[in-house]
Amino acid sequence: MPIELKMPALSPTMEEGTLAKWLVKEGDAVKSGDILAEIETDKATMEFEAVDEGIIAKILVAEGTDEVKVGTVIALIAGEGEDVAAAGSAPAPAPAPAPAKAEAPAPEAPKSGPAPAPAAPPAPAPKADGGERIKASPLARRLAQAQGIDLAGVTGSGPGGRIVKADLGAAPAPAAASAAPPPSAAPPAPVETDIPHEAVKLSNMRKTIARRLTEAKQTIPHIYLTVDIRLDALLKLRAELNKGLEGRGIKLSVNDLLIKALAVALVEVPECNVSLSGDQLLKYGRADISVAVSIPGGLITPIIAGADTKSLSAVSREMTELAGRAKEGKLQPHEYQGGTASISNMGMFGIKQFDAVINPPQGMIMAIGAGEKRPYVIDDSLQIATVMSATGSFDHRAIDGADGARLMQAFKKLVENPLGMLA
Repeated sequence: MPIELKMPALSPTMEEGTLAKWLVKEGDAVKSGDILAEIETDKATMEFEAVDEGIIAKILVAEGTDEVKVGTVIALIAGEGEDVAAAGSAPAPAPAPAPAKAEAPAPEAPKSGPAPAPAAPPAPAPKADGGERIKASPLARRLAQAQGIDLAGVTGSGPGGRIVKADLGAAPAPAAASAAPPPSAAPPAPVETDIPHEAVKLSNMRKTIARRLTEAKQTIPHIYLTVDIRLDALLKLRAELNKGLEGRGIKLSVNDLLIKALAVALVEVPECNVSLSGDQLLKYGRADISVAVSIPGGLITPIIAGADTKSLSAVSREMTELAGRAKEGKLQPHEYQGGTASISNMGMFGIKQFDAVINPPQGMIMAIGAGEKRPYVIDDSLQIATVMSATGSFDHRAIDGADGARLMQAFKKLVENPLGMLA
């Protein structure tokens, strides 16, 4: 019996992926640990290793195939002593049905009755809460469906209490309309244009970014709090630390210090180091900071776990290593999934200030603008200082405005007095 090679779940949220590239071909001998294929998940392109030994008898899913469901058989391996030709000619287990699944919506029509009844209304007849069929004319049903009216709340005036078109005028339309999903939740409609253009297929990562950002803005009530922060003391400390770290080959970035400052601030203001989980509030005991990193085709957020307790040199080394592997698509799921809060720095692009979108299920994200020379009041006199604007986006369901303000205050204090984060 051939060994079935199935599409793996390479992350807890993965439901489907793209088989980007086969690194073996039919007839190749493989052993445990060999890299068989590259699979594009919703976050990265990851390598798929062999677990069993044998010979690739048949490849069932061609490279470049999109939307391959987790668990779909993608290849067959002939085990030790098994005839490769026989294994390769064995009945295809489940790869053929997998693509057919995508075309399966057509059979939904029979839901309204047995197959031989094509004359039946296309939509299933509504039923009341108790399961009893609601009596309504076909026209009334079609109009109710188009207008989002719940027929269960409509009183019929027709024969035997049957709902007719005239009854829909008094229907409670607003309540039914509110139950309908927001129109913006649907995928954008195709655009027809005469402007010269190139149509680029969305990657799984870009689809996931679009979906998650839409969900975040639709479901999370954001509150934004901005503070201006003097950077002079932090820049001076950074220069001194880098001079002392030259012999170890470590060079701290401003972002490394800001990661540390946010982590320490979250520990000082634990009311902001939280996440909503159903009807519960999760209060985290450490600060794991997700750091936004731009990579080809999208954005990924590698995590500095326990950043509040790590030295600046450890944060810098870890961030450099994670960012490098992120750009190569080599991060493992546990390295970018999770985190208790995020930081996004666009200062290197000269962006003065921006509002970042919360990365659910986290409760907040810190948006960092560029440090620049500005007029600034110091000791009651107008002077020139290096100042940056930082904006915290908070999930107002989980974090009160006053607690968010306390976090911004703690973050500002740590950045302006950076020795405090080293104590």
